[in-house]
Amino acid sequence: MSRINTPTNQKLLTNVAVVRMKKAGKRFEIACYKNKVLGYRQGIEKDLDEVLQSPSVFANVSKGQSAKKDDLVKAFGTADQTEICKEILTKGDLQVSDKERQAQNEALFKEVATQVADKCVNPESKRPYPVSMIEKAMKECHVALKPNRNAKQQVPDTVTKLQSQLPIERAMMRVRLTFPVTSNKTVRNRLKKELGAAAKPEKEERSEEGGDIALVYLVDPGHYRPLDELVRDETAGKGSIEIVDLKEAVEEEEKLGT
Repeated sequence: MSRINTPTNQKLLTNVAVVRMKKAGKRFEIACYKNKVLGYRQGIEKDLDEVLQSPSVFANVSKGQSAKKDDLVKAFGTADQTEICKEILTKGDLQVSDKERQAQNEALFKEVATQVADKCVNPESKRPYPVSMIEKAMKECHVALKPNRNAKQQVPDTVTKLQSQLPIERAMMRVRLTFPVTSNKTVRNRLKKELGAAAKPEKEERSEEGGDIALVYLVDPGHYRPLDELVRDETAGKGSIEIVDLKEAVEEEEKLGT
């Protein structure tokens, strides 16, 4: 009986997400697990084995055709398939169906709206907006989200666009800076440079026993890390920063009856 030979350069894969790249006149594809590609691109998933269904570069994933070594070297300058997979994974086009793309876009839109509602308030009332109102305003402002960026990265631009439609701003964070009285002058000088007109504290406390000073500030959350570095640098590690209120917002309470 004659043997039926299966081509050795074919590997059949099912239920895959395909990332494709065209280079040097040739098409190259890699087979990935669904929902892992975006995580890798956003730095959430770092293990390549968790992303790739196969550590191989294909000419056509659906047909199981592996890319030729000569084509890889000509296009990428190397035959190292791991490195080539990384480049395709980072720069290639993710092939998804229209239905999947729509679902991803809707989920991203909802996540951005949720984060905006959580991080922002009406500057006049200090109250947060409902997610539904943020979503409506995003649609009216024609906010266009980028599918290759995560929700957190797109919140600042979204808030900027929404300001043409709503009175909205990032909720302020209340922090307490504590440092030795011997560092008082240098810390305050740095605070003036860092915070400008906002350098006047809400509250100032002195500890007679420990000789420490505590200043309470209402600051933009983006100032937290610079303030942390400032206190540590100017006090040789003896100072500290503490979050008093993560978000200065008046939560709306539901009232029943009249």
